[in-house]
Amino acid sequence: MSASGRFTFDTNVLFYASDSTAGEKHKKALSLTDSAIGHDCVLTLQSLGELTNAVIKRRATFADRAQLIVRAYRESFPVVSATEADLDDAILAHQQHNIPFWDAMFWATARRAGCTLLLSEDLQDGRILGGVTIRNPFAAGFDLGGF
Repeated sequence: MSASGRFTFDTNVLFYASDSTAGEKHKKALSLTDSAIGHDCVLTLQSLGELTNAVIKRRATFADRAQLIVRAYRESFPVVSATEADLDDAILAHQQHNIPFWDAMFWATARRAGCTLLLSEDLQDGRILGGVTIRNPFAAGFDLGGF
């Protein structure tokens, strides 16, 4: 993988990076997020919110842990928030491309923030939508090099 442009991580990558019980996915996600520090990577507020929810859902007593994880990500990467225009774009992407709404919202926010690469296991690997390439970092053959 070559991160020649701005990129972002979906919630699942961030979650696996923080979940030491996730085996190979944990190792890959942690390597990827650690390697991204100092590069043109942004995180969406949506992904950080979803990460917080996922960590707390796993165990309610993990609220403090979720806060620490999110704080570390916020200190390491710029965070971008959705706009009303992103909402409009997400609705269209959902309708026209049959993308689940929250994935479309994530895509729209990342695209407006200038991302040309979106790393997620939830969307179609290799698809290009609105100038944004979607890659699954857990797919066979995905290369973590290039940073």
